[in-house]
Amino acid sequence: MRKKLTAVAVGCALLFTLGTGSAFADSKLDSAIDKGLGTKYVSGGTTTSGFDCSGFTMFVFSKLDIELPHQSGSQYKMGTAVEKDELKAGDLVFFNTSGKGVSHVGVFVGDGKFAHASSSKGVVISKLSDDYYVKRYVGAKRILSTDKFEEVATDSPDHDDVE
Repeated sequence: MRKKLTAVAVGCALLFTLGTGSAFADSKLDSAIDKGLGTKYVSGGTTTSGFDCSGFTMFVFSKLDIELPHQSGSQYKMGTAVEKDELKAGDLVFFNTSGKGVSHVGVFVGDGKFAHASSSKGVVISKLSDDYYVKRYVGAKRILSTDKFEEVATDSPDHDDVE
C-alpha cells in the first residue's frame, strides 16, 4: 500500500512538474516510467520488486518493445549521440558516478529532468541541473527513431495498454 501511495504521489508531482501541455504527460513512455516510480533500488534488479539503473531503463524500453542490455556501459554503446540542448523525452542520459566511466543511466522526461533508479532513493525524477549530476554527466543517446518517438512519447489514446 505504501509503495502504491508513493507511486501515486510521485506520479502527481510528475504531472504537475511536466505540465498538462507536455507531449510526455499522456503517452506510452509516461505510462511505462510511471509504473516504476517509487520502486526501491535493488542491485541487479529488473522488475517492480526492485530496480538498478540499467534494469529500470530496460524495463521502460521493454514496455515500448525495445530491448536494451542490462548494463549502463552497454546501453551507452547504442543509439545516436545527442547534445544536451537537443534532448527529447525518451533519450537515455549517462553519468560517471564511479570514477571509472559510464556507470549510471536514466531516461530523459523533458523539462531538464530524468527518471532513474537512484541507489539511495529508488526510482525517482531528478534534475540534470543538480550539481551532483552536472559534475558526472557523460552524454546522451537517442534510442527511439523519429517514428517510434511519435508512437510512444506523444499523447496516445491507447496508452493504458502498457502493462
